[in-house]
Amino acid sequence: MVNNTPVIVLVRPQLGENIGKAARAMLNFGLTRMRLVSPRDGWPNPSAGPAAAGADVVLANAEVYETLAEAVADCAHVYATTVRKRGVTKPVLTPEEAAREAVSAVGGTAFVFGPERSGLETDDVALARSIITVPINPEFGSLNLAQAVILCAYEWSKHASAGLTQPPAEDPLLPPAPQEELEGLIGHFTQLLEPRGYFEPYSRADVTHRTLRTMLTKPGWNHLEVRTMRGVLTTLMRKPGPREPK
Repeated sequence: MVNNTPVIVLVRPQLGENIGKAARAMLNFGLTRMRLVSPRDGWPNPSAGPAAAGADVVLANAEVYETLAEAVADCAHVYATTVRKRGVTKPVLTPEEAAREAVSAVGGTAFVFGPERSGLETDDVALARSIITVPINPEFGSLNLAQAVILCAYEWSKHASAGLTQPPAEDPLLPPAPQEELEGLIGHFTQLLEPRGYFEPYSRADVTHRTLRTMLTKPGWNHLEVRTMRGVLTTLMRKPGPREPK
């Protein structure tokens, strides 16, 4: 597969068997790039291999990270899968809509899945650019990890095989900045705002942080825009001095 295939990120997966089943679901549709964030039982996990049913290449090349931010640092398009509203306002897409976007996108793509028992935490979802949800039975909204992975993998494979890419624009836009650069911008804002009491009262600091993050992830900044905004913030930090004559 080409290098622009999406990465499948499993956040705090609990059972080795489920990691193996997710790897099997991935390889069924040509995806081999798995990233694990703080797997509960460590990695490698001896229970994963038998459950993968031959998808050994996925497990052998799986990468392990301590945080989700590190796992998606090089990705410009981050989709969080969740079936519940998590207190963050972001575009909500079906797996088909997200796959159509991902196939046409420039820059790395990550599909993010949460732990089997509880799903993604609010802060995990807040880090993403968009949310993927499936219109399933509201009285039994429960998908296991491999089922969730296979839905996204199938839709991506379907659209990639159909060659649904956007024609090049006459004046092509720069792709969105990777997550690492966006995290730097959010951290820069936080560094400036905290000493000035922006996040007070501290009882609501978490909500304020998430709202700021959501606002900054919406525009799809490219790397020049991120660099320009950080230059603006750096300039605002300086004490006013003598200005050059016009």
